[in-house]
Amino acid sequence: MAYETFIYEVEDGIATVRLNDPKTLNALTFKTYEELERLTRELVDDAAVQVLVITGDGKGFCSGGSLHDIIAKLIEMKGDSLYRFTRMTCDVVKNMRALKKPIIAAVNGIAAGAGAMLALASDFRIVSTSARFAFLFVKVGLAGADMGAIHLLPRIVGQGRATELLMLGEAVDAQEAWRIGLANRVVRHEELLDEAYAFARKLKEGPLYAMGVTKQLINREMQMELEAALEMEARAQAICMENGDFREGYRSIVEKRPPLFNRG
Repeated sequence: MAYETFIYEVEDGIATVRLNDPKTLNALTFKTYEELERLTRELVDDAAVQVLVITGDGKGFCSGGSLHDIIAKLIEMKGDSLYRFTRMTCDVVKNMRALKKPIIAAVNGIAAGAGAMLALASDFRIVSTSARFAFLFVKVGLAGADMGAIHLLPRIVGQGRATELLMLGEAVDAQEAWRIGLANRVVRHEELLDEAYAFARKLKEGPLYAMGVTKQLINREMQMELEAALEMEARAQAICMENGDFREGYRSIVEKRPPLFNRG
């Protein structure tokens, strides 16, 4: 399988997705979302892959949606077009959670916005000491309900901490992520990939069918079905994208000033 927006490799049953636009800290584009959705869907039937590792090139894991290639264009879109985009982003998470194969996020730097969600939707987060997480949707006037964040994050860090992270959009470092349960383990930056692949090999040597069933039941035994939550979040976020606060959030970043969100 060939992809334009990330490097994809398979070796000895372990697949690697390496986001590779380091100059933007691996910001996502529309094409990246399309390719991630396709890959995570097709991996279901790929017998050559038992474990998936996701990481980023350079100093960042993923800085989220591209400011100019996504956010600027979303401001000009309306209704159904916005919903098709938010539905596609949610389908990436749906596919990741439905995949009966372990997914490891090797978080080598900032994981912000949609990047934080790629890590959150993974089964394990192995984190470099230089990593940070930021669920910063509110920073551009959007709801914290993005790509399943409100469904998944409280189940990992608790409702109170999740509410703080989603409403303030402030970053947490690697040690704090480990303390609250967002990171499974923290390792020195230069040891990150070695640790991630060692973990992947350990998983690969285990009972893959049983682990797949375990993942499936973890999903099913939550109070609300993920698909229903993703549908709710996709529609809510598409509506937020038509609100003036989203436009103001974008302009404030471009103009390097504090945002002036609507107080009405």
